[in-house]
Amino acid sequence: MKIKILGAHNCETREYGHTCFVIDDILAVDAGSLTSNLSMEEQNHLQALILSHRHYDHIRDVTALSTNFYHSGTSIDLYTSLDVVDTLAKHFFTSGIYRDLTGEPLGNPTLRMHIVEPFQTYNIAGYEITPVPVNHFGITNGFKIVSAEGKQIFYTSDTGPGLGECWKISSPEVLIIEVTEDNASGEGTEKPGHLTPNLLKQELVSFKEINGFLPDIVTVHINPRMEEDIKIELSAVADELNCRIAPGYEGMEIII
Repeated sequence: MKIKILGAHNCETREYGHTCFVIDDILAVDAGSLTSNLSMEEQNHLQALILSHRHYDHIRDVTALSTNFYHSGTSIDLYTSLDVVDTLAKHFFTSGIYRDLTGEPLGNPTLRMHIVEPFQTYNIAGYEITPVPVNHFGITNGFKIVSAEGKQIFYTSDTGPGLGECWKISSPEVLIIEVTEDNASGEGTEKPGHLTPNLLKQELVSFKEINGFLPDIVTVHINPRMEEDIKIELSAVADELNCRIAPGYEGMEIII
């Protein structure tokens, strides 16, 4: 399994992109910086796209991707929650901002929409994918993703603490998990919807209690203005828990 991170941050500049990655060149996970980081040929290789939740930085490039597929005369399957489907329909497709390619061309739409339910396993582009709810905004799903060869990753998407249900059903070789803020910025938040290095540490302790080991960890959705402090704090967590934590970056490739 090859994972290429296209965006590893919570904002976009010339250097940074919204959180988004591609598996084995055929499965895209979230779409905040998808088309801006793939050539037309690379986009045409994609077979499916899964979306974690409706926030703009995770769905932005759906319309651009579908337009590119439309002009290529091909289709792509999109898998996500009903909440995201409704959001796309209301704010993108029926608003007049973009044409609705979920219905064009007639009989063979460019963007084929599929609704997924939590804790149900789906075969998507040859991978077994299980959505699992996480503690963020509204309906947000992380994803357990298993390849045909049995390689497994877990992607939390944006999340606050309390990931025990995710750990109970997954034992990934690589955990792609968000860490948005440094410890000082995250202190005092009553109901955090994001993780800090200290909150990540708590989740990793929970993971080890449930699974008996810690996987390799890659952090994403990083706030660039806090990145240097976050890296220092993540290094301390890695030393304390005796595990490997790598801050994600644009263009990073992971092979498992």
